[in-house]
Amino acid sequence: MESSLEADDKINNSFYEQYGQRWYTAYDDPVALLRAENKIKFPWIMEHLKNNLKHGDKILDVGCGGGFLSNALAEKNYKVTGIDISRESLGVAKAYDVTGSVEYVHANAFDLPFESGSFDAITAMDFLEHVEYPDAAIKEISRVLRPEGLFFFHTFNRNPLSHLVIIKLVEWFIKNTPKNMHVIDLFIRPREMDFYCRRSNLYIMEMTGIRPRFSSIDWNMIKTGVVSPGMEFVLTKGTLLSYLGVARKVSS
Repeated sequence: MESSLEADDKINNSFYEQYGQRWYTAYDDPVALLRAENKIKFPWIMEHLKNNLKHGDKILDVGCGGGFLSNALAEKNYKVTGIDISRESLGVAKAYDVTGSVEYVHANAFDLPFESGSFDAITAMDFLEHVEYPDAAIKEISRVLRPEGLFFFHTFNRNPLSHLVIIKLVEWFIKNTPKNMHVIDLFIRPREMDFYCRRSNLYIMEMTGIRPRFSSIDWNMIKTGVVSPGMEFVLTKGTLLSYLGVARKVSS
C-alpha cells in the first residue's frame, strides 16, 4: 500500500533500534514517559484480566517494544507472547524477562504468524498511532483472538490540544525526542477506534482517559530536558489527550 503521508510528515519508527538499555534507564528521553504511563496502564489491564481470564491463559502483546507490559504479565503467570518489528527492542525485552517464560517473536502486526483464535487476550499499547493503517492491524489482531477474548489498546486522540501537548511540548522540553516520533495525522479519535473495532467484530466495553498527574511534574524539566523519576499519570474520564480501552470479540 502506498503511503498517505507526505515525506516530511512520515512517522519515524527507526529510533527504536537504537534504544538498547535506555528502554529501562533513560530519563532524558520520552521513553521515561512510557515507563511512567505503564505504571497506571498495567493495574487497569490486570483488573479486567482477573475478571475475565485465568492464570495460564495466552496473551499476545503487539508492538511490545522493550517488554514493559509483556514481562509484567508473565510475572502474573500468564502465557505471554510479545511481537515487534524491532529486533533490537526484542533483545532488550528478553533480557529483562525475569521469568524467562515470554516468547518474543520478530513479526509484522499486519501478518501475524499465528493461527486464528490463538489468544485469549491481545494488547496493543502505544502501537496503533505508529502505523498508517490501524484498521488493518486491528482486523489482523481480531483474527488471532478467540471469540469472547479481550483486546486492550492505548493510543492518542487527534485534536489541536493533543498535538500541542503530546507532540510539540515533548519535542520542545524533553531531550533526545526523535523527529516525527509521533505525527498528528496518525492519532485516532475514539469514535474512529470504535468504528475500526466494530468492523472487526470487536465491541468496546470501556474506555478511560490518561493524563499526567500535574503535582508530579518537575517543572525544571523545561530547563533540563529530563523527566523526573517521580512523574506519574492518572486515569481520567476525559479522553481528549490519550485513552485506554478494552473490547470483546464476538462471533461474526
